[in-house]
Amino acid sequence: MKKANVESVSDINHISLGLQGYNYGNRYIQWAVEHFGGYTRTDAKVFSDDMKSKINTKVYGDPDYVSHVLRYYHIGNGNMVAVAKSQVGNVGGKIYWSWYGFDSRVSWCACFVSWVANESGDLNVTVPKFSLVEDGISWYKNKGRWRDKSYIPKYGDLIFFDWNNDNDPYHVGIVKKVEKGKVYTIEGNSKDECREKSYQLNSKSIFGYGTI
Repeated sequence: MKKANVESVSDINHISLGLQGYNYGNRYIQWAVEHFGGYTRTDAKVFSDDMKSKINTKVYGDPDYVSHVLRYYHIGNGNMVAVAKSQVGNVGGKIYWSWYGFDSRVSWCACFVSWVANESGDLNVTVPKFSLVEDGISWYKNKGRWRDKSYIPKYGDLIFFDWNNDNDPYHVGIVKKVEKGKVYTIEGNSKDECREKSYQLNSKSIFGYGTI
């Protein structure tokens, strides 16, 4: 963790680098930083393949070691936004959909939100475990905590989107803040990546909110 320059318990990017370095050996950490700027599942696979070729072996370490370990790692600080922010830049979402129980990739925005809630200790308290956006909306409506798009969201609320304005929402994110007429979010599966985004509060794409 020291060699990977881990700064805090929520510094998942550097923790991931350290974990893969533990699995592969310290040479990997320097190599990953020099060639890719840090850990990704892709560069872990490249390193493993390179080493297998160099030493003529069929197996070298475990390219999926990070996801195997992080499924048991829980930050548990009660702050969904902080946990979500620590995941920005994650590509592919395997940590989230595999944690949920899927064997292969699915649309993972809701899996991401559920995973974040689990890490922060909010799962099934203020956020349900859901993989389908419609199920999340139903949960909030049944709890009396659903608000339409006229609501001004708060830090940690969930934001649901209907891109086609056809009353068929299929994307969800976490509200980071509201400022100067915009809502700022952290979302999983935004072009297959965890991203920070922003929208006008009156955006037609916003369907409604699940409140904490």
